[in-house]
Amino acid sequence: MLVAGLVTWQVLNDDPYVAAPPPAAPAGEVDTAAARDLLTQFADAAATGDADAARALAPPDDPAAADLLAALVANAEQLRVRDLALRYVDRAGPVAADGTWTARADVTWRFAGFDRRPARTEVGFGLRSGAGEVHLVSVGDGGARAPVWLTAPVTVRRTPGTLVLAAEAADAERYADLATAAVPVVRRVLDRWRPRLVVEVPATAGDLDLALGAEPGTYAGIAAVTTSVDGSFAPGSPVHVLVNPEELGRLQPTGAQVVISHEATHVATGAPTSRTPLWLLEGFADHVALRDVALPVTRTAAQAIEQVRRDGPPDALPGPAEFDVRAGHLGAVYESAWLACEVIVERAGERALVALNRDLADGSPLGPALRRHAGLSEAALVSAWRERLTDLAA
Repeated sequence: MLVAGLVTWQVLNDDPYVAAPPPAAPAGEVDTAAARDLLTQFADAAATGDADAARALAPPDDPAAADLLAALVANAEQLRVRDLALRYVDRAGPVAADGTWTARADVTWRFAGFDRRPARTEVGFGLRSGAGEVHLVSVGDGGARAPVWLTAPVTVRRTPGTLVLAAEAADAERYADLATAAVPVVRRVLDRWRPRLVVEVPATAGDLDLALGAEPGTYAGIAAVTTSVDGSFAPGSPVHVLVNPEELGRLQPTGAQVVISHEATHVATGAPTSRTPLWLLEGFADHVALRDVALPVTRTAAQAIEQVRRDGPPDALPGPAEFDVRAGHLGAVYESAWLACEVIVERAGERALVALNRDLADGSPLGPALRRHAGLSEAALVSAWRERLTDLAA
Protein backbone atom coordinates (compact mmCIF):
# COMPACT_ATOMS: atom_id res chain seq x y z
CA MET A 1 0.00 0.00 0.00
CA LEU A 2 1.26 3.43 -0.93
CA VAL A 3 0.92 5.87 1.91
CA ALA A 4 1.56 9.57 1.67
CA GLY A 5 1.39 12.45 4.07
CA LEU A 6 2.31 11.02 7.45
CA VAL A 7 2.94 13.69 10.06
CA THR A 8 3.11 13.84 13.84
CA TRP A 9 3.75 17.55 14.48
CA GLN A 10 4.63 16.97 18.10
CA VAL A 11 6.47 20.29 17.98
CA LEU A 12 3.13 22.08 17.70
CA ASN A 13 1.62 20.25 20.66
CA ASP A 14 1.83 21.78 24.12
CA ASP A 15 1.65 18.33 25.79
CA PRO A 16 4.43 15.76 25.90
CA TYR A 17 3.22 13.26 23.86
CA VAL A 18 -28.31 -14.76 27.80
CA ALA A 19 -30.32 -16.40 25.23
CA ALA A 20 -29.22 -19.85 24.13
CA PRO A 21 -27.53 -19.75 20.73
CA PRO A 22 -29.27 -21.42 17.81
CA PRO A 23 -27.97 -24.78 16.64
CA ALA A 24 -24.57 -24.30 15.11
CA ALA A 25 -23.54 -25.32 11.65
CA PRO A 26 -21.37 -28.43 11.60
CA ALA A 27 -17.69 -27.54 11.86
CA GLY A 28 -16.32 -26.61 8.47
CA GLU A 29 -19.70 -26.47 6.71
CA VAL A 30 -21.31 -23.23 5.56
CA ASP A 31 -24.01 -22.40 3.06
CA THR A 32 -22.07 -20.20 0.64
CA ALA A 33 -25.10 -19.70 -1.62
CA ALA A 34 -27.09 -18.32 1.32
CA ALA A 35 -24.13 -16.14 2.29
CA ARG A 36 -23.94 -14.70 -1.22
CA ASP A 37 -27.64 -13.93 -1.17
CA LEU A 38 -27.37 -12.36 2.30
CA LEU A 39 -24.61 -9.98 1.22
CA THR A 40 -26.56 -9.00 -1.89
CA GLN A 41 -29.62 -8.27 0.25
CA PHE A 42 -27.56 -6.06 2.54
CA ALA A 43 -26.12 -4.13 -0.43
CA ASP A 44 -29.64 -3.66 -1.78
CA ALA A 45 -30.92 -2.43 1.59
CA ALA A 46 -28.06 0.07 1.87
CA ALA A 47 -28.50 1.27 -1.70
CA THR A 48 -32.23 1.88 -1.23
CA GLY A 49 -32.09 3.23 2.33
CA ASP A 50 -34.20 0.36 3.68
CA ALA A 51 -33.15 0.11 7.33
CA ASP A 52 -35.92 -2.40 8.14
CA ALA A 53 -34.69 -4.76 5.43
CA ALA A 54 -31.18 -4.49 6.86
CA ARG A 55 -32.44 -5.22 10.38
CA ALA A 56 -34.14 -8.36 9.13
CA LEU A 57 -30.75 -9.77 8.09
CA ALA A 58 -29.53 -9.91 11.71
CA PRO A 59 -30.20 -12.87 14.01
CA PRO A 60 -33.60 -12.52 15.75
CA ASP A 61 -31.91 -12.76 19.16
CA ASP A 62 -29.25 -10.10 18.42
CA PRO A 63 -30.75 -6.58 18.55
CA ALA A 64 -27.28 -5.02 18.65
CA ALA A 65 -26.50 -6.51 15.25
CA ALA A 66 -29.82 -5.25 13.91
CA ASP A 67 -29.07 -1.76 15.21
CA LEU A 68 -25.63 -1.83 13.59
CA LEU A 69 -26.97 -2.85 10.19
CA ALA A 70 -29.63 -0.14 10.33
CA ALA A 71 -26.93 2.40 11.25
CA LEU A 72 -24.82 1.35 8.26
CA VAL A 73 -27.80 1.96 5.99
CA ALA A 74 -28.10 5.44 7.53
CA ASN A 75 -24.40 5.97 6.87
CA ALA A 76 -24.87 5.11 3.22
CA GLU A 77 -27.74 7.60 2.95
CA GLN A 78 -25.83 10.44 4.61
CA LEU A 79 -22.70 9.81 2.55
CA ARG A 80 -24.64 9.35 -0.68
CA VAL A 81 -23.00 6.02 -1.34
CA ARG A 82 -23.33 4.94 -4.95
CA ASP A 83 -22.28 1.90 -7.00
CA LEU A 84 -22.40 -0.27 -3.87
CA ALA A 85 -21.88 -3.96 -4.55
CA LEU A 86 -20.87 -6.90 -2.35
CA ARG A 87 -19.55 -10.09 -3.94
CA TYR A 88 -18.84 -13.16 -1.80
CA VAL A 89 -15.24 -14.33 -2.19
CA ASP A 90 -14.57 -17.06 0.36
CA ARG A 91 -14.63 -18.03 4.01
CA ALA A 92 -11.92 -16.74 6.33
CA GLY A 93 -11.13 -19.22 9.11
CA PRO A 94 -13.19 -21.96 10.71
CA VAL A 95 -16.80 -21.97 11.88
CA ALA A 96 -17.01 -21.37 15.64
CA ALA A 97 -19.00 -23.55 18.02
CA ASP A 98 -21.87 -21.04 18.04
CA GLY A 99 -22.07 -21.05 14.25
CA THR A 100 -20.32 -17.74 13.66
CA TRP A 101 -17.83 -17.40 10.84
CA THR A 102 -16.29 -14.74 8.63
CA ALA A 103 -16.93 -14.29 4.95
CA ARG A 104 -14.62 -12.20 2.81
CA ALA A 105 -16.45 -10.11 0.25
CA ASP A 106 -15.27 -7.85 -2.55
CA VAL A 107 -16.91 -4.48 -1.89
CA THR A 108 -17.17 -1.50 -4.24
CA TRP A 109 -18.55 1.94 -3.41
CA ARG A 110 -18.07 5.66 -3.93
CA PHE A 111 -19.25 8.84 -2.26
CA ALA A 112 -21.26 10.80 -4.83
CA GLY A 113 -19.91 14.27 -5.49
CA PHE A 114 -16.44 13.45 -4.14
CA ASP A 115 -15.20 10.14 -5.55
CA ARG A 116 -14.96 10.04 -9.33
CA ARG A 117 -14.53 6.27 -9.38
CA PRO A 118 -15.51 3.53 -6.94
CA ALA A 119 -13.14 2.12 -4.35
CA ARG A 120 -12.80 -1.65 -4.35
CA THR A 121 -11.44 -3.81 -1.55
CA GLU A 122 -12.02 -6.98 0.43
CA VAL A 123 -13.99 -6.61 3.65
CA GLY A 124 -14.75 -9.24 6.28
CA PHE A 125 -18.38 -9.86 7.23
CA GLY A 126 -19.31 -11.73 10.40
CA LEU A 127 -22.06 -14.28 9.74
CA ARG A 128 -23.89 -16.78 11.91
CA SER A 129 -25.26 -20.05 10.57
CA GLY A 130 -27.84 -22.19 12.31
CA ALA A 131 -31.25 -23.83 11.91
CA GLY A 132 -30.83 -23.75 8.15
CA GLU A 133 -30.37 -19.98 8.01
CA VAL A 134 -27.52 -17.48 7.74
CA HIS A 135 -27.58 -14.08 9.41
CA LEU A 136 -25.31 -11.04 9.34
CA VAL A 137 -23.88 -10.02 12.71
CA SER A 138 -20.95 -7.65 12.07
CA VAL A 139 -18.74 -6.00 9.47
CA GLY A 140 -14.98 -5.57 9.49
CA ASP A 141 -13.86 -9.01 10.65
CA GLY A 142 -11.26 -11.39 9.33
CA GLY A 143 -8.16 -9.24 8.91
CA ALA A 144 -9.29 -7.47 5.74
CA ARG A 145 -9.85 -3.73 5.47
CA ALA A 146 -12.61 -2.27 7.61
CA PRO A 147 -13.89 0.97 6.01
CA VAL A 148 -14.96 3.48 8.66
CA TRP A 149 -18.45 4.04 7.24
CA LEU A 150 -19.09 0.31 6.90
CA THR A 151 -18.21 -0.74 10.44
CA ALA A 152 -19.85 1.75 12.83
CA PRO A 153 -22.37 4.60 12.89
CA VAL A 154 -20.83 7.86 11.68
CA THR A 155 -21.71 11.53 11.89
CA VAL A 156 -21.41 13.34 8.57
CA ARG A 157 -20.66 16.99 7.82
CA ARG A 158 -20.67 18.23 4.23
CA THR A 159 -19.88 21.41 2.32
CA PRO A 160 -19.61 21.73 -1.48
CA GLY A 161 -15.88 20.95 -1.26
CA THR A 162 -15.48 18.91 1.93
CA LEU A 163 -16.95 15.73 3.37
CA VAL A 164 -16.18 14.63 6.93
CA LEU A 165 -17.33 11.37 8.51
CA ALA A 166 -16.57 10.75 12.17
CA ALA A 167 -17.20 7.63 14.23
CA GLU A 168 -17.49 9.80 17.34
CA ALA A 169 -20.15 12.48 17.00
CA ALA A 170 -18.17 14.85 19.22
CA ASP A 171 -15.35 14.88 16.63
CA ALA A 172 -17.47 15.84 13.66
CA GLU A 173 -17.65 19.61 14.08
CA ARG A 174 -13.97 20.01 14.90
CA TYR A 175 -12.78 18.09 11.87
CA ALA A 176 -15.36 19.72 9.63
CA ASP A 177 -13.97 23.11 10.63
CA LEU A 178 -10.40 21.96 10.04
CA ALA A 179 -11.26 20.55 6.61
CA THR A 180 -13.14 23.69 5.59
CA ALA A 181 -10.25 25.91 6.71
CA ALA A 182 -7.72 23.75 4.83
CA VAL A 183 -9.31 24.43 1.43
CA PRO A 184 -8.30 28.11 1.10
CA VAL A 185 -4.88 27.33 2.58
CA VAL A 186 -4.22 24.93 -0.29
CA ARG A 187 -5.84 27.10 -2.97
CA ARG A 188 -3.61 30.05 -2.09
CA VAL A 189 -0.78 28.01 -3.61
CA LEU A 190 -2.66 25.64 -5.93
CA ASP A 191 -5.37 27.92 -7.25
CA ARG A 192 -6.52 25.47 -9.93
CA TRP A 193 -7.54 22.86 -7.37
CA ARG A 194 -11.26 22.13 -7.27
CA PRO A 195 -11.65 20.65 -3.80
CA ARG A 196 -13.12 17.23 -3.20
CA LEU A 197 -11.67 16.72 0.26
CA VAL A 198 -12.87 13.69 2.24
CA VAL A 199 -11.73 13.31 5.85
CA GLU A 200 -12.47 10.07 7.71
CA VAL A 201 -12.16 9.97 11.50
CA PRO A 202 -12.32 6.49 13.06
CA ALA A 203 -12.94 6.17 16.78
CA THR A 204 -9.44 5.01 17.76
CA ALA A 205 -5.92 4.53 16.47
CA GLY A 206 -6.65 0.81 16.30
CA ASP A 207 -9.64 1.47 14.06
CA LEU A 208 -7.35 3.50 11.78
CA ASP A 209 -5.11 0.44 11.40
CA LEU A 210 -8.19 -1.64 10.56
CA ALA A 211 -9.42 0.87 8.00
CA LEU A 212 -6.03 0.74 6.28
CA GLY A 213 -5.62 -3.03 6.56
CA ALA A 214 -2.46 -2.52 8.62
CA GLU A 215 -0.93 -4.46 11.48
CA PRO A 216 -2.04 -3.23 14.93
CA GLY A 217 0.04 -0.29 16.10
CA THR A 218 1.32 0.68 12.66
CA TYR A 219 -0.13 4.19 12.81
CA ALA A 220 -0.11 4.66 16.58
CA GLY A 221 2.23 7.67 16.43
CA ILE A 222 0.85 9.20 13.22
CA ALA A 223 -1.64 12.06 13.28
CA ALA A 224 -3.10 11.53 9.81
CA VAL A 225 -2.50 9.75 6.53
CA THR A 226 -3.57 10.47 2.97
CA THR A 227 -4.05 7.38 0.84
CA SER A 228 -6.37 5.65 -1.57
CA VAL A 229 -9.11 4.15 0.58
CA ASP A 230 -8.72 0.73 -1.03
CA GLY A 231 -4.92 0.70 -1.19
CA SER A 232 -5.00 0.79 -4.98
CA PHE A 233 -2.33 2.39 -7.17
CA ALA A 234 -4.82 2.77 -10.04
CA PRO A 235 -5.32 6.32 -11.32
CA GLY A 236 -8.65 7.72 -10.19
CA SER A 237 -8.91 5.59 -7.05
CA PRO A 238 -10.60 7.63 -4.31
CA VAL A 239 -8.02 9.41 -2.13
CA HIS A 240 -9.11 10.38 1.39
CA VAL A 241 -7.51 11.71 4.54
CA LEU A 242 -7.77 9.30 7.46
CA VAL A 243 -7.16 10.69 10.93
CA ASN A 244 -5.73 9.16 14.07
CA PRO A 245 -7.94 10.92 16.64
CA GLU A 246 -5.72 9.88 19.52
CA GLU A 247 -2.73 11.74 18.07
CA LEU A 248 -4.33 14.63 16.25
CA GLY A 249 -6.76 15.12 19.12
CA ARG A 250 -3.85 16.02 21.40
CA LEU A 251 -2.66 18.88 19.21
CA GLN A 252 -3.46 22.50 19.80
CA PRO A 253 -5.55 24.28 17.12
CA THR A 254 -2.60 25.54 15.08
CA GLY A 255 -0.92 22.17 14.98
CA ALA A 256 -4.14 20.36 14.07
CA GLN A 257 -4.78 22.81 11.24
CA VAL A 258 -1.26 22.35 9.89
CA VAL A 259 -1.80 18.58 9.80
CA ILE A 260 -5.11 18.76 7.93
CA SER A 261 -3.83 21.43 5.52
CA HIS A 262 -0.76 19.25 4.87
CA GLU A 263 -2.97 16.26 4.09
CA ALA A 264 -5.33 18.35 1.95
CA THR A 265 -2.29 19.35 -0.11
CA HIS A 266 -1.60 15.67 -0.71
CA VAL A 267 -5.18 15.22 -1.92
CA ALA A 268 -4.85 18.22 -4.23
CA THR A 269 -1.60 16.91 -5.76
CA GLY A 270 -2.63 13.25 -6.04
CA ALA A 271 0.22 12.28 -3.75
CA PRO A 272 -0.52 8.56 -3.34
CA THR A 273 0.17 7.92 -7.04
CA SER A 274 2.73 10.70 -7.55
CA ARG A 275 6.26 9.88 -8.69
CA THR A 276 7.66 12.90 -6.83
CA PRO A 277 10.55 12.09 -4.46
CA LEU A 278 9.26 11.86 -0.91
CA TRP A 279 11.35 14.74 0.37
CA LEU A 280 9.67 17.06 -2.15
CA LEU A 281 6.23 15.49 -1.76
CA GLU A 282 6.25 15.97 2.01
CA GLY A 283 8.25 19.18 2.06
CA PHE A 284 5.89 20.77 -0.45
CA ALA A 285 2.84 19.81 1.64
CA ASP A 286 4.47 21.39 4.68
CA HIS A 287 5.35 24.50 2.69
CA VAL A 288 1.67 24.95 1.83
CA ALA A 289 0.45 24.17 5.35
CA LEU A 290 2.99 26.42 7.09
CA ARG A 291 3.16 29.21 4.54
CA ASP A 292 0.96 31.65 6.46
CA VAL A 293 1.42 30.27 9.99
CA ALA A 294 3.04 32.78 12.33
CA LEU A 295 5.55 30.49 14.01
CA PRO A 296 9.34 30.87 14.12
CA VAL A 297 11.49 28.36 12.26
CA THR A 298 13.09 27.42 15.58
CA ARG A 299 9.74 25.88 16.46
CA THR A 300 8.58 24.49 13.13
CA ALA A 301 12.00 22.86 12.60
CA ALA A 302 12.84 22.18 16.24
CA GLN A 303 13.35 18.43 15.89
CA ALA A 304 15.57 18.77 12.80
CA ILE A 305 17.64 21.42 14.53
CA GLU A 306 18.13 19.23 17.58
CA GLN A 307 19.16 16.28 15.42
CA VAL A 308 21.74 18.38 13.57
CA ARG A 309 23.15 19.62 16.86
CA ARG A 310 23.54 16.04 17.95
CA ASP A 311 24.66 14.31 14.74
CA GLY A 312 25.57 17.03 12.25
CA PRO A 313 23.67 17.76 9.02
CA PRO A 314 22.61 14.78 6.89
CA ASP A 315 24.66 13.98 3.81
CA ALA A 316 21.68 13.62 1.48
CA LEU A 317 18.03 14.55 1.21
CA PRO A 318 15.78 12.03 3.00
CA GLY A 319 14.57 9.03 1.04
CA PRO A 320 11.96 6.29 1.47
CA ALA A 321 13.77 4.58 4.36
CA GLU A 322 13.76 7.76 6.41
CA PHE A 323 10.04 8.32 5.76
CA ASP A 324 9.02 4.81 6.84
CA VAL A 325 6.41 5.08 9.61
CA ARG A 326 8.51 2.71 11.74
CA ALA A 327 11.66 4.79 11.37
CA GLY A 328 12.99 6.88 14.21
CA HIS A 329 13.18 10.69 14.20
CA LEU A 330 10.27 10.95 11.76
CA GLY A 331 9.44 14.48 12.86
CA ALA A 332 12.97 15.64 12.10
CA VAL A 333 12.79 14.02 8.66
CA TYR A 334 9.65 15.94 7.76
CA GLU A 335 11.09 19.19 9.02
CA SER A 336 14.32 18.76 7.08
CA ALA A 337 12.34 18.03 3.90
CA TRP A 338 10.34 21.20 4.48
CA LEU A 339 13.56 23.20 4.86
CA ALA A 340 14.83 21.86 1.53
CA CYS A 341 11.68 23.22 -0.11
CA GLU A 342 12.11 26.53 1.69
CA VAL A 343 15.62 26.79 0.24
CA ILE A 344 14.13 26.43 -3.25
CA VAL A 345 11.52 29.09 -2.53
CA GLU A 346 14.18 31.47 -1.19
CA ARG A 347 16.38 30.95 -4.26
CA ALA A 348 13.75 30.84 -7.03
CA GLY A 349 10.32 31.66 -5.61
CA GLU A 350 7.19 29.69 -4.81
CA ARG A 351 6.17 29.26 -8.45
CA ALA A 352 9.40 27.39 -9.06
CA LEU A 353 8.59 24.98 -6.24
CA VAL A 354 5.06 24.42 -7.56
CA ALA A 355 6.36 23.79 -11.09
CA LEU A 356 9.08 21.45 -9.83
CA ASN A 357 6.57 19.42 -7.83
CA ARG A 358 4.26 19.20 -10.84
CA ASP A 359 6.98 18.07 -13.23
CA LEU A 360 8.36 15.43 -10.90
CA ALA A 361 4.87 14.09 -10.23
CA ASP A 362 4.67 13.33 -13.95
CA GLY A 363 7.96 11.45 -13.85
CA SER A 364 10.50 14.08 -14.91
CA PRO A 365 14.00 13.46 -13.51
CA LEU A 366 15.02 15.70 -10.63
CA GLY A 367 18.25 17.15 -12.01
CA PRO A 368 16.97 18.75 -15.24
CA ALA A 369 13.71 19.89 -13.62
CA LEU A 370 15.57 21.48 -10.73
CA ARG A 371 17.85 23.37 -13.10
CA ARG A 372 14.95 24.43 -15.30
CA HIS A 373 12.73 25.78 -12.56
CA ALA A 374 15.13 26.81 -9.79
CA GLY A 375 18.50 27.25 -11.51
CA LEU A 376 20.06 24.78 -9.10
CA SER A 377 21.91 21.51 -9.51
CA GLU A 378 21.11 18.68 -7.11
CA ALA A 379 24.52 19.15 -5.49
CA ALA A 380 23.93 22.89 -5.07
CA LEU A 381 20.54 22.28 -3.46
CA VAL A 382 21.96 19.74 -1.03
CA SER A 383 24.83 22.06 -0.17
CA ALA A 384 22.54 25.03 0.45
CA TRP A 385 20.16 22.85 2.48
CA ARG A 386 22.94 21.48 4.67
CA GLU A 387 24.22 25.01 5.21
CA ARG A 388 20.75 26.16 6.24
CA LEU A 389 20.45 23.31 8.75
CA THR A 390 23.90 24.03 10.14
CA ASP A 391 23.14 27.73 10.56
CA LEU A 392 19.89 26.99 12.38
CA ALA A 393 21.66 24.57 14.72
CA ALA A 394 24.44 27.01 15.56
